[in-house]
Amino acid sequence: MKQRQQDRWREWTKLTPARAALVVFTLMIAVFTALLSLPAATLSGERTAFVDALFTAVSAFCVTGLTTLDTASHWSTFGLVVLIAAMKLGGLGLMTVASLLSISVMHRLGLAQRVHTAKETRAERLAEVGGVLRTILITSTAFEMATFVALTPYMVVTEHGIGESLFLGFFYAISAFNNAGFVPEPAGTEQYLGDPFFTIPIALAVMVGSLGFPVILVLVKKLRTPRRWSLHAKLTLVTTGLLLVIGYVGFLAMEWTNPATIGDRSVEVKLMSGLFATVMPRSGGFATLDIGALTGEARLLMELLMFIGGGSGSTAGGIRVTTFALLILSIWAEIRGNPDVEVFGRRIPHETIRQAIGVLVLATAVVFAATFLLLRMTPYSLDEILFESLSAFGTVGLSTGITPNLPPDAKVVLIACMYVGRLGPMTLGAALAVRSRVRMVQLPQERPIVG
Repeated sequence: MKQRQQDRWREWTKLTPARAALVVFTLMIAVFTALLSLPAATLSGERTAFVDALFTAVSAFCVTGLTTLDTASHWSTFGLVVLIAAMKLGGLGLMTVASLLSISVMHRLGLAQRVHTAKETRAERLAEVGGVLRTILITSTAFEMATFVALTPYMVVTEHGIGESLFLGFFYAISAFNNAGFVPEPAGTEQYLGDPFFTIPIALAVMVGSLGFPVILVLVKKLRTPRRWSLHAKLTLVTTGLLLVIGYVGFLAMEWTNPATIGDRSVEVKLMSGLFATVMPRSGGFATLDIGALTGEARLLMELLMFIGGGSGSTAGGIRVTTFALLILSIWAEIRGNPDVEVFGRRIPHETIRQAIGVLVLATAVVFAATFLLLRMTPYSLDEILFESLSAFGTVGLSTGITPNLPPDAKVVLIACMYVGRLGPMTLGAALAVRSRVRMVQLPQERPIVG
């Protein structure tokens, strides 16, 4: 019987690996929804409403962090452990989870499964896929443990019990590296405003997690030889650095005198809280400031950063920094009249630029549709709704505070937005790459008027 089941799984994943991965992703969400629906998952011992359990499961497995319920006061220790498992597995990625399941079921990967997994993990050779998966598990766990070691002593010093400090340190480490943004404390993260002993380890974990496993693996293997870094790694690191600098300077300029946030704080607190607030829109989702109290300009800047997101193959969401970089480079090449997009001594294929444009257009369509539906379903303003939609699509988790008050149908819209936001850019990029083909016969060329 077991051998027959393995054969069926092998044939199915061999024929349709992308569909198999998608089904696995959906089934995992169903499992975590069922677990969170159990009375044992809540402090009160009562069942959580289905839409709220589903919302929390999708938010955790899609490493978003948006919540309709207060995480600390609603979920029991069992419920929080379920969230930890969901964040850990969700952060590994769609094809990684499916591939690990394939390995556990049939002890090896088929060729088609290796091809699709290689696209997500950016393995240089198909033979490396199994090793890359193991490296991803080891590397991610190592960074999570480093964050745990950095946070736990501080939790003890701040008058948390030993047991509570160990649990909080572990929960925050998983939540931060996987860019999930769930907070297990009733006081939230606002209590750590400007506190370097908390904000620096959390920000570093979010940053590393949002770079993406392809970049992390390059840095681990070739840290001392930057010339040998892949083009993807160089693009991700340079674009990430520029976005951080621009975001940091912009945020401080817009919030420096705002008395509702950091206007009345010391210079040290302003600088630290500004850095933390700039890193979190990459997909971290933690907040030491009231998002609803930010100036409109600061929120607009955060919306842009949320839409861009983090690196490809990372725990972050958004259209991804490489997509954004390629779009900017293509615009610059067009302005200069260059026929090709070139960067770091390399020429970018035209089909790659087309894939980036496809991701941008479809991502914009998803955010527009979600925003439109939420405006029809709720009494909130465009500013609040757009921020929430971008936070869901970018799997960020930052909120103006309206998510818990949304009606059930509006929650379903955000659930769909989180689901598509986590799967969309990754699966779309792979699908477009797989569908690329050479045509032997081409139609006559004619240029329409542009602009």
